[in-house]
Amino acid sequence: MPDTAERCRAFRRLHESGCFVMPNPWDPGSARAIARLGFPALATTSAGFAWTRGRRDNHVTLDEALEHMREIAGSVEVPVNADFEGGFAVEPAEVAANVRRAAGTGVAGLSIEDSTGDPAHPLFEFALAVERVGAARRAIDDSGAAVLLTGRSEGFISGRPDLGETIRRLVAYAAAGADCLYAPGVRDLNGIAAIVSAVAPKPVNVLCVPGRSVRELAEVGVRRISVGSGLARVAWAAALAAAQEVARDGTFTAIGAAGTHADIDRLFDAV
Repeated sequence: MPDTAERCRAFRRLHESGCFVMPNPWDPGSARAIARLGFPALATTSAGFAWTRGRRDNHVTLDEALEHMREIAGSVEVPVNADFEGGFAVEPAEVAANVRRAAGTGVAGLSIEDSTGDPAHPLFEFALAVERVGAARRAIDDSGAAVLLTGRSEGFISGRPDLGETIRRLVAYAAAGADCLYAPGVRDLNGIAAIVSAVAPKPVNVLCVPGRSVRELAEVGVRRISVGSGLARVAWAAALAAAQEVARDGTFTAIGAAGTHADIDRLFDAV
């Protein structure tokens, strides 16, 4: 398995040109299976992980998240980007302390978001949000790791879908040291293009847009595409639909149509 430094270098190279897809597995098994499909990098999903624990998104502890990051990074050879939520703290100094710990888990990148979890005030106040990204930047630099920092602005998925404010925040996060910028939930190609232009030459991550192709997103300048909780939702929906059929009808059609035990088992022959 490549060492962390080499994976960090490889991850940074991916952001230099072109457009790549970075799927989000939710456990080591899904990470290994998805990596075998040839993706150049993977990312964790806070929601997908929380659901494996029987909890809602954003309801795992810092120590649980760090261990999850170690497990995913240690289960594959490709670089892994960590969904580090809001850094598991509010104050910049505490964010920095947590980021230093995250940088030692073997991940090649991590993101810090500006959502508060408070529906009345869903985003951190602007100056504090920028300071938090700057603190994460300094923590990574002080750690000696080459972990790539993504600054996320969450307005479009937390009830504040204001493109102007989102761009203002992303530009400030770039200036504070974020290597990559990300505003999940922006679906309009013109809006995505405006973000790409505003933060250039720094790369932009986009949450996959159903109905849009990789080619279309690449044409407006997107460098990186992730799927968030999408694959985990597909898996949960399929499993629950099969269970509902059994509970409702007493039949097993969906289970009968699933992949065989041997098919799935073979995914892990090399482990």
